[in-house]
Amino acid sequence: MARYTGPKNKIARREGQDLGLKTVGSNAQLSLQQRIAVPPGQQTRRFRPKTSDYGLRLREKQKAKRLYGLLEKQFSRYVAEAVSEKENTVNALVEKLERRLDNVVYRMDFSPTRAAARQLVSHGHVKVNGKRVNIPSYKVSVKDQIELDNKAQKIPAVLELANGQTTSLPGWLTKKEFSGKIETLPSQTDITEPVDWQYIIEFYTR
Repeated sequence: MARYTGPKNKIARREGQDLGLKTVGSNAQLSLQQRIAVPPGQQTRRFRPKTSDYGLRLREKQKAKRLYGLLEKQFSRYVAEAVSEKENTVNALVEKLERRLDNVVYRMDFSPTRAAARQLVSHGHVKVNGKRVNIPSYKVSVKDQIELDNKAQKIPAVLELANGQTTSLPGWLTKKEFSGKIETLPSQTDITEPVDWQYIIEFYTR
């Protein structure tokens, strides 16, 4: 599946926020923190021009796409599916994005970034209910058991996270060492990233 492979710090600076695209504490992430207020193409900090209503909604859409590492076609499909469902549209969209297997691997702190989580899944290192799954967009269900295989458990970045303290595990997940469980479905209240989900829905339904 196609995915964005360009400079990740550049797109974070475009949004003016750290989108979690680089490993926390890495030189690249520290460099981003120093230049987060400087838009790409500028050498020094300048005031960002006032954004139109359309522009505000566009930026929120772009931000969410980049957070989850999705291209427009796939992201817009998730939105269309959420809009078509007879429930809270924002919660429906959040649920679809959060239930992606690559996102779950990231949320369980098995990988430092969603991009790294996608690689773990694509390379066949992740099992769901004992069966190997290599599709990043695979939708997990309540009571699913997620586990890293033995090879993944020896990867330095995975080991470093396992030996650290998990502080960001959302309430819909539980974790023990290299395995975890889907306890309930995610909702908008589980999301800590600063995204205006209503703006995203409005962008696509305007």
